[in-house]
Amino acid sequence: MPRGGVASAGKRLKLALEAEQPLQIVGAINAFAALQAERAGFRAIYLSGSGVASASHGVPDLGITALHDVVTDASRITSACQLPVLVDIDTGWGGAFSICRSIRELERAGVAAVHLEDHVSQKRCGHRPGKQLVSSGEMCDRIRSAADARADPDFMIIARTDALAVEGLEGVLERAGQYVDAGADGIFAEALTDLTMFRAVCESVSQPVLANMTEFGVTPLFALNELKSAGVAMALYPLSAFRSMSAAARRTYEAIRQDGTQASVIEGMQTRSELYDLLGYQDFERKLDELLGKEIEDD
Repeated sequence: MPRGGVASAGKRLKLALEAEQPLQIVGAINAFAALQAERAGFRAIYLSGSGVASASHGVPDLGITALHDVVTDASRITSACQLPVLVDIDTGWGGAFSICRSIRELERAGVAAVHLEDHVSQKRCGHRPGKQLVSSGEMCDRIRSAADARADPDFMIIARTDALAVEGLEGVLERAGQYVDAGADGIFAEALTDLTMFRAVCESVSQPVLANMTEFGVTPLFALNELKSAGVAMALYPLSAFRSMSAAARRTYEAIRQDGTQASVIEGMQTRSELYDLLGYQDFERKLDELLGKEIEDD
């Protein structure tokens, strides 16, 4: 525990896991989205590698972005929001020493946990064909490197396996057990297609299991009570808000371009007062007036 008795980010995530089963972890592509998630009552948030690639850089999630891109976005979120953050680090951006550096940089950025996957370095989306995996031994080396690098023992290393599409359910179960033995604090079994698969994974390992409820993929959008019945500990919604935001932005741009005014979409917009309320704008304004010695005037 850090000085002053304040729980570390990793510890806060573990406390959230104890408080909520399954723990809903919702994606936030930037600091403002994280504040909205916090206001909505979530206990943990997620920074997606795909979100960093598409939202911050306008490129597909095909291993194009690097450690510093993710650290930049993660740091902005942890600076603005108190919720523990789980971060997607793909394959760790290299070999053992690169993975160590990734963990140290993200831990310094205030991140609570990462998930590391068993794809080859030139990765593919988990819900697309053509996936290639490294050997379970190489993935175990990745996990051991990550676990050895952390300074906070509560910082969580979650191992993701995409083995279902390549090796079937037996491959998922075998790899999950090996990953836990190598030091993984949780298992992310990607692209499972029914609840019996999730139940089998949950029953096969002692560590918490994460289910990815991403839209438009191969995994059905199971309700929280269904995931709970299968033993799932974490339900991930990586890009739900981003997809909604993107569709709303597209409609707004089209309306302004076609109509010459935003009048037809104004009802769907966040108001200025809602924005100011979320940011604590007036508190900042009062502090500024206090520092400048000005008389404070409320609207």
